[in-house]
Amino acid sequence: MKKILFYVPLLVTFFASAQKDFTPNWSKGVVWYQIFPERFSNGDFTNDPKGSDQEGAYPFDSTSEFQVHPWSSDWYELQPYEQKNGKDIWHNIQRRRYGGDIQGIINKLDYLKSLGITSLYLCPVFWSPSSHKYDALTYHHIDPAFGPDPEGDKKLIAAEDPLNPEKWVWTKADLLAVKLIEEVHKRDMHIIFDGVFNHLGINSFAFKDVIKNQEASAYKDWFMVDSWDNAAKKTKFEYKGWFGVTTLPELKEDANGIVEGPKNYIFNATKRWMNPMNKGSQYGIDGWRLDVAYCVAHPFWKDWRKWVKSINSEAYLTAELVDPIAKTLPYLSGDEFDASMNYNFAFITHDFFVQDTTGSSVTEFDQKLKELRDGFGEGVAQNMQNLVGSHDATRISSAVANPDGKKFGDWGAYFNWSQKSGNKTYNTQKPTPVQLQKQKLIAAFQILYLGSPMIYYGDEAGMWGSNDPDCRKPMVWDDIKYDPETTNPDQSKHEPDLVGFNTELFQWYQKFLAVRNQYDAVKKGNYTTILTNDAEKVYGFSRKYENQEVLVFINRGATTATITLPILNKGKYKDVFTQKRVKKLSVSPMDIVVLTGI
Repeated sequence: MKKILFYVPLLVTFFASAQKDFTPNWSKGVVWYQIFPERFSNGDFTNDPKGSDQEGAYPFDSTSEFQVHPWSSDWYELQPYEQKNGKDIWHNIQRRRYGGDIQGIINKLDYLKSLGITSLYLCPVFWSPSSHKYDALTYHHIDPAFGPDPEGDKKLIAAEDPLNPEKWVWTKADLLAVKLIEEVHKRDMHIIFDGVFNHLGINSFAFKDVIKNQEASAYKDWFMVDSWDNAAKKTKFEYKGWFGVTTLPELKEDANGIVEGPKNYIFNATKRWMNPMNKGSQYGIDGWRLDVAYCVAHPFWKDWRKWVKSINSEAYLTAELVDPIAKTLPYLSGDEFDASMNYNFAFITHDFFVQDTTGSSVTEFDQKLKELRDGFGEGVAQNMQNLVGSHDATRISSAVANPDGKKFGDWGAYFNWSQKSGNKTYNTQKPTPVQLQKQKLIAAFQILYLGSPMIYYGDEAGMWGSNDPDCRKPMVWDDIKYDPETTNPDQSKHEPDLVGFNTELFQWYQKFLAVRNQYDAVKKGNYTTILTNDAEKVYGFSRKYENQEVLVFINRGATTATITLPILNKGKYKDVFTQKRVKKLSVSPMDIVVLTGI
């Protein structure tokens, strides 16, 4: 046991410079929960998807034998229906559909409320043939398979004119989504949808018409067409897809961003979900998360923000951005987005907590966090979605099981390295108790840090998995009995990893989320570093709001740390969990202590 006497004076300024706050108030310091709808909960077995529903989606196999995949099955094990097509696990995983739907989310709202969640971010729910829904067929209709009457909905959609928003129908899936919004609001929670406004799917209403009618199509100017199908000119129909992916035709842009036709459509779809049936914005979603925002020119986002705020001045806009502060700043300067999915926070957090021998020091960790807090202004900092994993990254429980490899901040290299499909050495088995303790420490810091923590569905339940597609397993629920994981991707076997809802881990998340939701100092207070000790890997900070203060001490090291600080000497602080008065403080290895003023 070693005493820590190093003290950082309370001179750390919260932000380098003042900036006008243009962000919503309700979203400051909320607790986000990211849901991947197809894998969250199957609340209606009558609407389960069919094989034909994935026509046009990778791996372009809608004709092989298909069934809704058993929710509780061994992840890498090929089921009998899959074995018949003779393809490997990576082909078949992309064909799998588990039946998650809107009713399933509604059914689990009380679970989320009990966890301490206050806001939901839904990955795309619009009609799409893929499991991830980032290849939309429309922006104005919920996927029929997410609602109670898929075939009836498809007939309604087929009969409407997509160019006439005044006549857009409300399908049963659409109406169920409106009910979801209502149920979320009843619980004093908020909800945002995922907008994928850079591209549509190849089978979208607009692109199908372009394929059929070519230059005669009403949508001919919606896409980046290089050449038309013209026998006389000996040209073939060619166009640009997102990052070269031809199943994702990009919407056309000029100097002002997305051109008029698709822009008007996007604006109309935006209003539809923010003010459904013109009943009022209180009945609509509370904002948007924008996919690949960096692929759309700034002028479009500036116009779109004005439109969104005219519908609901308190709407929250967050963007998928993975660039450093300097490149991100133009998006977060007051005329485009309110915040971003804070991947920079994830990079910094992973580098300090996940890495063992190659990670950053406490001082480096603290400096990088300060740069990030100061980079965009106080309002943005409080609105940032502080994540440690997502649908596009290895789960945090598997990240801690693979330390000292590639670093998360090296986005492209890390993305590929952390995919089991391309890296056979990546550890995708169940984390050990020691590794789970590291996840607990990361979760506690994420929850107590300044901004808005965002939990990826199932992290609190003990789910593990490498990068896409393994990070998109079906949710682990406590009322479902799961098969143990015994199968490797090549179908060989390993010792069983028991799969089940981790109640202890859930209660850990719940405990710290209760602290955040109880203390305004944590929810919306300032941030001051009070202790950095590189030798012992101990870090301390203060969160203060008005007369309330919370102190946090983290021991990332391998030995118990005894912390003696002048601010503790008078005994004016107590442990938030035990309520015991504290003068001298011991923090166990890989543990955390939270104090509050008496």
